[in-house]
Amino acid sequence: MKEALEVLDHVRLNFSPSGLLALNITIAFIMFGVALDIRWQHFKDVIMKPKSAVTGVISQFFLLPAVTFLFILVLNPTPTVALGMILIASCPGGNISNFMSAMAKGNVALSVSLTAIATLAATFMTPLNFALWGKLYLNYYNAAGAGTYLVPIEIDFLQMVQTVVILLGIPVVLGLFFSQYFPKLTQKIKKPIRQASILIFIGFVIVLLSANFNNFMKYIHVVFLIVLIHNALALGTGFSMGSLMRLPRVDRRTISIETGIQNSGLALVLMFNPKIFPPELELGGMTIIAAWWGVWHIISGLTIAGLWAKKPLYQPAVR
Repeated sequence: MKEALEVLDHVRLNFSPSGLLALNITIAFIMFGVALDIRWQHFKDVIMKPKSAVTGVISQFFLLPAVTFLFILVLNPTPTVALGMILIASCPGGNISNFMSAMAKGNVALSVSLTAIATLAATFMTPLNFALWGKLYLNYYNAAGAGTYLVPIEIDFLQMVQTVVILLGIPVVLGLFFSQYFPKLTQKIKKPIRQASILIFIGFVIVLLSANFNNFMKYIHVVFLIVLIHNALALGTGFSMGSLMRLPRVDRRTISIETGIQNSGLALVLMFNPKIFPPELELGGMTIIAAWWGVWHIISGLTIAGLWAKKPLYQPAVR
């Protein structure tokens, strides 16, 4: 297994600078659209009834990276595959989590609140988690005698913060103020923008896959099971945390989806940023993990949302 993963390090995805710029713009547009659904009232609701929201934040930004790290220790993949998994786990929720929560008959208000909190928190938590767990993993990898990772990866923390702020923070703040001062226009445009952003993102995934079809077909069997298990652990972490805190089933569904649907587009943008990861680094394992996650979490999220939609939230009383 490890020998097969080592081949991934030398794979370079066909992704042009213009394509990267377009992906940057797309991510910013998506987050602007997400922010149109956020109200200041959501933050007030969290303050007044914080249990479910705090549980969701802990699940996403603290438990998921820790669970990912433990999974990596068991799996023992190559460093770039491991770092790709850590970066995915460090990202905030994906842009379609609100739609999936609604489809799953979850708590949509909680989903939007968690999206708001996670998106703003990610400007600091994503770089922090990746720097923390990534460094911890590399130290463990070298100390375990698995061989020294010869190409040092020194993450420019401030550069990563800057990138995340530009891609997430600024569009979200603009979206918040737009919805606050132009409420009528917001009501007219937010649904088309949300639909367009989902279609654009899926379109980007398709373009990325088609441009690298041979690479994906050649190595998909290597990463398929890793991403499947990792994503299942993420979904399970959210649901287990909600169950442990004895939250209503409707909230458990939402926290599970928010924890399991990650912003893989942001991960790809960070990976292709030469100021964060120099071009001479061979990071094929990272990019293929992130790219396939972008496909798989849509499949798994829609599947679990569809199953939950058919399952009643409350069991009928036995007479």
